[in-house]
Amino acid sequence: MKENTTRLDHVVLWVREPVAAAGFYEKAVGLEPVRLDEYSAGQAPFPSVRVNDETIIDLMPLAMAPKMRMVPGAAAGAGHPVNHVCLAMPGPAFDELRGRLEEQAVPVSEVSHDSFGARGLARRSFYFRDPDGNVFEARHYE
Repeated sequence: MKENTTRLDHVVLWVREPVAAAGFYEKAVGLEPVRLDEYSAGQAPFPSVRVNDETIIDLMPLAMAPKMRMVPGAAAGAGHPVNHVCLAMPGPAFDELRGRLEEQAVPVSEVSHDSFGARGLARRSFYFRDPDGNVFEARHYE
């Protein structure tokens, strides 16, 4: 990948309990927590989880909503999750994710085939929700 290409850096999700959310993403989704210890010690405003070398998901506490002043009306977005976030992964990781979610009794959708995404048609995909109601799609292309 070229250094001068545009890439996704992070997505910010509103969550009620950041530590619990990080635990869900670590145990059920398999994503590594980032700055969790610092958040727990009051040294970071929120924790994150790592998707890959270049992308993280920030787990923003709903309590931070009143402080969201980067643009007018930003605080009004608190609690309004995005439609969904899609994680693309290799086939074996896709199967492992679905297995972990099912082991933890996280409801998952049926598997669909040939849905369009950033790299064309995905061989398989399915959806699930995190404990805060954020919807995720998991897919693989090969």
